[in-house]
Formats: sequence, structure tokens, C-alpha cells
Amino acid sequence: MALPGRKPESWLALFSGTSLVFFPLFQDKRLPLAVITTLFILFALLFLFRLKSIENAAREIACAVLAFIYIPLLMMHLVLLRQTPFGIQWLFVIMLIVMTNDTAAYYTGSAVGKHRLYPRVSPKKSIEGALGGLCGSVAGTLIARATFFPQLSIADALITAILIGIVGQTGDLFESLLKRSFGVKDSGNIIPGHGGVLDRLDSIIFAAPVTYYYAIYFFKG
Repeated sequence: MALPGRKPESWLALFSGTSLVFFPLFQDKRLPLAVITTLFILFALLFLFRLKSIENAAREIACAVLAFIYIPLLMMHLVLLRQTPFGIQWLFVIMLIVMTNDTAAYYTGSAVGKHRLYPRVSPKKSIEGALGGLCGSVAGTLIARATFFPQLSIADALITAILIGIVGQTGDLFESLLKRSFGVKDSGNIIPGHGGVLDRLDSIIFAAPVTYYYAIYFFKG
């Protein structure tokens, strides 16, 4: 979703976002702050001196900032999560919950879905499908506990299933909101028949921060 006529700004946003994901790997914790500050000033100067329309300036700046905050800031938590104890297991838990949630939501919604969840944003999603997805999330964490993550307690499995399941569905709705706002069906065409890469990652990147903070503040191991 590049900004029309704003190729330098779009490329800078892309570079900035990609760099932000890897900030947790820096040993000097002051460096990321310096980089973010520098990038913000560069954005400000580009928009100030490449002025096209004062009326649209704030909207264009907001879109550019969103481009390197929305996905990178959330995805950065996957790197942070990997650095925690049981980091690999947590990453697999996220993917398993999201997959079981999506699968259960689809089949439940197709079979018994009658009440629309949020028709203005995603007309096909139903309340029944969302609840079925949460049941799928619980099944996913119980599978994780029984196989590769026995350190999860029953309470951990239930709490993370509900939290990640709800936040993951919210991430999917948020991405649908952005697509409708931009007037596009898919976020890209890299994966034929499946939309863009973001269509496959929207739930995961929303779930990453929730999982990370649960893992460091509540999970006892």
C-alpha cells in the first residue's frame, strides 16, 4: 500500500520497518531509540520539503508512519519472544493456536454461522465462527501441552488460548479494516489465491505482543 507519488517516502518506510523488527538484537539499547528518532526527522523533512498537498499532508504522514509501526512494531515481539526461556515453544504455540483458530472458525462459521460478527468490516465472519475459533485455540494449546510444551499448565493453556485466539481474530479484523479503507481485496498478490503476505500474518503479529508479555510476566514454567 505505497503512497502514490511518494516513492522515496515509501521506500524509507519499508527500510525503517524492516530494521525495526531486529532492534531487540542490538546490545546497545540506546541505539534503536537513536535510529527511530533519526528516521522520524527524515520523514518530517521529506514531507516538509516535498510538499504536494497541505490538505493531504497529515493523512500521508499517518499512512507512512503506520507502515513502519503497525507490522514491524508488532512483529518485533516475535524476536523478543524467541529470546525468552522456551522461546521456540512459544513461537510454535502462536502458530498452532492461529491455525487451529482459523480452521475451526471457518468450518464452524460455514456450518452454523448465522449472526454476523462485524459486517461493516468483514461481512462473512460470524459470531458462531468466532466462538468455534476459540474452541479451536483451546484444542491447539492442549495439543501443544501434550506434545512439545509440557511446561504449560492447564491454566496457561486455557488463558493463552483465549487471549491469543481473541487478539488473533482482532488482528484479522483490523487488517480487513485497512483493506476496506484502501479499497483493496487483498494486501498483495505474492501468494496467488491467498491474498498478500499480510493476509497470512495478520493474526500472528497481533498475537505476538500478547504472548510475549504473558510469557515474561505470568508464565512460571
